[in-house]
Amino acid sequence: MTLDATTLDALGDRLYTAWHTRSAIEPLTQTHAQLTIEDAYRVQQRFVSHRLERGERIVGKKIGVTSDAVMSMLGVNQPDFGQLLDGMIRDDGASIDTRELIQPKAEAEIAFVLKRELRGPGVSAADVIAATEGVMPCFEIVDSRIRDWKIRIEDTVADNASCGLFVLGDRLIDPRALDLRTCGMVLEKNGAVAVTGAGAATMGSPVIAVAWLANTLGRLGTALEAGSVILSGALGAMVPVVAGDSLRATIGGLGGCSIRFR
Repeated sequence: MTLDATTLDALGDRLYTAWHTRSAIEPLTQTHAQLTIEDAYRVQQRFVSHRLERGERIVGKKIGVTSDAVMSMLGVNQPDFGQLLDGMIRDDGASIDTRELIQPKAEAEIAFVLKRELRGPGVSAADVIAATEGVMPCFEIVDSRIRDWKIRIEDTVADNASCGLFVLGDRLIDPRALDLRTCGMVLEKNGAVAVTGAGAATMGSPVIAVAWLANTLGRLGTALEAGSVILSGALGAMVPVVAGDSLRATIGGLGGCSIRFR
């Protein structure tokens, strides 16, 4: 049984208020155990709609829950997605005020910038490569509005896939020149190696993850638009961050990007 529209709207309003006031709330699944993933995407739309009303605009999508370990933890067999807004963008090397966030964590990813629309179903990995202007290293700063990250898949979907902020590298690389499955990633925190990984950690390849997203959206009647930025999923574990931390991610063949927190 799905929840009624009034309840779903109220949950979206609650998440928006949590984001706006930088205050965590209890898991939605704790108070609404019957919340489905389909319901959660409707809550996400309501949450994001408030930010659009403030003047922000959608610039792309993020893919989450792309590793086997996270799928197992959340008890699902598929990723999820959220909306990227222009208010989430921070420059490479930026100093991020932790007061903008609630309980941030950082993860290194490969970002895709599309030059052509991708409309599923039927999108293949080859279609993704053909539609991609370039790829670059990026940080996603994830931030749950759910207290202590006590999330189920329905909670994170509703919470716009736990989107916080994102930071892109400073140059685009042609994906045809690389095997994105084998690109190694090193994430350094305060000068020491904190996490390592590779492209294969993301559904076997970040390209496969983007194809999944295009096909999932296609079944929902929408497409990935030309010019969109797609964060394809973490290449390694999330790293908690606090004021005073500095991070740098380097991905083989793509370069790197860095951020600081204050």
